[in-house]
Amino acid sequence: MATALGDKIRGLRKERELTLDKLAELTGSSKSYIWELENKTPPRPSAEKLSRIADELGVTIEYLLDADGTVTEEDAADAAFYRKYRRMDPGTKAKLRSLVDIWDDDD
Repeated sequence: MATALGDKIRGLRKERELTLDKLAELTGSSKSYIWELENKTPPRPSAEKLSRIADELGVTIEYLLDADGTVTEEDAADAAFYRKYRRMDPGTKAKLRSLVDIWDDDD
């Protein structure tokens, strides 16, 4: 019996056309570890590995662990983007803000 965590990881992995092997490679995990998260009840994720998986899938840990569906995939993707933005150098941030201003002017 799969869990909400397992279903979300599997669904996002497949949406992004990642195999178990590829997601494992990208996150520094083993294929069997990813398989266990997707299929074992209850899954036993480590916070560090789950953080890497969430980052690679473009969501947050909160989204992956949210069994009630209160955190949407879109909200999680926005939060993941913002985390990446915060780590960018000031020049890159300025370029992104300029792009947003250009798009905003189209309205």
